[in-house]
Order: sequence, then structure tokens, then C-alpha cells
Amino acid sequence: MNMSQPPRPHRWSRRSAIALGIGGLGAAGLAAIGCTPRPEGARARPEKVRLALDWTPNTNHTGFFVADHMGWYRDEGIQLEVLPYSGTAAETLLGAGQADFGVSFQDALVFARASGLPVVSTMAILQHIATAIAVKASRTDIKSPKDLDGKTYAGFGLPYEVPTLQNVIRSAGGSGKFEVVTLKTAAYEALYAGAADFTVPFVTWEGIEAELHKQELRTFAYTDYGFPDFYQVVLAGNEQWLSGHRDLARRFVRATVRGFELAARQPQEGVKHLIASNKGVFTEPELVERSAKMLAEKYYLDKEGKFGRQTLAQWTGYSKFLYGTGTLADAQGKPLAKEPDWSTFFTNDLL
Repeated sequence: MNMSQPPRPHRWSRRSAIALGIGGLGAAGLAAIGCTPRPEGARARPEKVRLALDWTPNTNHTGFFVADHMGWYRDEGIQLEVLPYSGTAAETLLGAGQADFGVSFQDALVFARASGLPVVSTMAILQHIATAIAVKASRTDIKSPKDLDGKTYAGFGLPYEVPTLQNVIRSAGGSGKFEVVTLKTAAYEALYAGAADFTVPFVTWEGIEAELHKQELRTFAYTDYGFPDFYQVVLAGNEQWLSGHRDLARRFVRATVRGFELAARQPQEGVKHLIASNKGVFTEPELVERSAKMLAEKYYLDKEGKFGRQTLAQWTGYSKFLYGTGTLADAQGKPLAKEPDWSTFFTNDLL
């Protein structure tokens, strides 16, 4: 990815302030005339932070690009390096020490940490489930998840997919028996073409994309059938790296939160920074704008209007479900014999 930086807004330095005879004004005086003093965390030489994305740049990543484009990482003494997406999971890169932070998911992080990888969630990017069970809207024979019995699911090969779908279908009154074909990103085309009956898109992206492309979908939200809500997207960190770079990690998280808060409260402005930072990546502006708006309205902020906070209750609900399926395995590939302490899987300390 080309991470060359566009021109920054002008910022006052202490040297220019002294040259203008305002060096003795202090922070309050500078603020009064519209000047912003450098934060305490700023450094003469920027320290590099490596960020692994879960996919190519997307609206889920807006806050990172806002913070970088606005110079907020630079103000914290940080040089952001977004690692080119290679198909390797962020948790794997973190565990191997090839990334410092990575975009992950609650379920993926639970599996990774259970297997012994030193990864921990440092903040929630999306507060709620952003995927849903989807069928073509024209399917009059599928009006509820219970109608998916005997149908074909186009999946992604992840260990928690089938148990989750079975739980929802059974809660809706079905048996939870269906066929599975693993197609990964081709799952959506299979659904549109009628080669599969259902799949699980992100409503904040593929759901909008389908509507724009005249492929109307009917979706079923997991939580409507008693399934526990969870943090769909989180920012994971290498626990060992975090312990040795506490101040740097706090500065990175501080700038990142600032970027996502702008995206949450001014989604159109966030889109401008996202697109400007990724020339040629986004070919459908309406898709990006509508996705950003939906994320801002429903997913970024918690019930108190805060970004990034995580609770033990929400971490426990879905994680306990995953443990109960018997699919969590340790470093030797053996099913976990004891339920983990879910409070160790996340931290709010860097916020």
C-alpha cells in the first residue's frame, strides 16, 4: 500500500511562536489565538507502529486513516506503518511479532488466544454484531431462520460458523441441519446466482453493496433469536510488545480513538480522509458513504456514546458460547479442558 502522506494542515511549533514573540503565552495563551501546543507524548523522532489490517482498506478502518491523514499519529510521535494485506490473519502476524497492532474480531481473537498466541483486545472498533444471515429477498420459502433446514450454506471455513448458525436456527424453531460449501469471498456471488441458499455478509458493506447492485437481500439478525451480542471488530495487540512499549501503545490508541470519534460523529468527513489516503481503492463512493453512515449511527459508539470501551459481560456471553461448542483448542490442538478467564482477553487500560 502506498502510504505517502498528503500535505498536512499547518501546525505551530515552539520555535515559530518564539519568533513571533508569543513564546511566554503558555498552552492557554496559544489556545486563545488558535495555536495548538504539541501533546506531551510527541517525540522529536517518530516511533514506528506496525498495523495489520484484516482486509484491504475498508470503512471499518476509517479511524486509522483519519488519524494518520490529520497528523494525529505524528503529533503523538508515531510513524504509522500499515502492513500490506497478504491474506495472513492479523492474529498470526501479531503472534509472530511481525505486527504491533492488528484489526481482529472477538471470535477470531478468542480462538487465537486460546491456542496460546499472545494477543489481547485493546479496544472495540464495532460495538455490535455487523454480520447477519442473508437470503435473496425473492425467496418466499425462507421467512425465518428455521426455514434454512436442509438448505445450502455458502461459508468461509471458520470453526465458529456452523455452531453459530445452528444455534440461531434452533432458536427459531428449526433442527439446525443444513449443507455447507466453503467458498470464502465467492459466497456472495453464489448466493446471488442461486448456487447457495444463504450466507453471512457484513450488513455494513456487502448488505449495502447488494442493494446498490439490485441484489435485494432479506437478513436475519442473530440477536433477534437470543444470540449474545459481541464485538464484531476489535483492535488487537501483541501482549508482549504492549508490556514493553506501554507509553507508545497509549499514544497510538489515543490518536486512533480520536480518528474513530471523528468518523463516528462526522462520517462524511471521515470518508474524505479514508478515500484521500487510499487513492484508487474505492470505486463506488455511494457504497463508502452509506457504509460509513451506518457504522456511525449503529456500531461505533456504546450506549453511553463512548468509543472503544469493552465490558466483561459482552466478552463473556459469546466467548462462553464458543467454549461450549468444544471448538476452542490449546497450543497442542486439544479442546480446552477449562473455561478461560475472559477478563484476560481484553483491556481498557490503554484508552
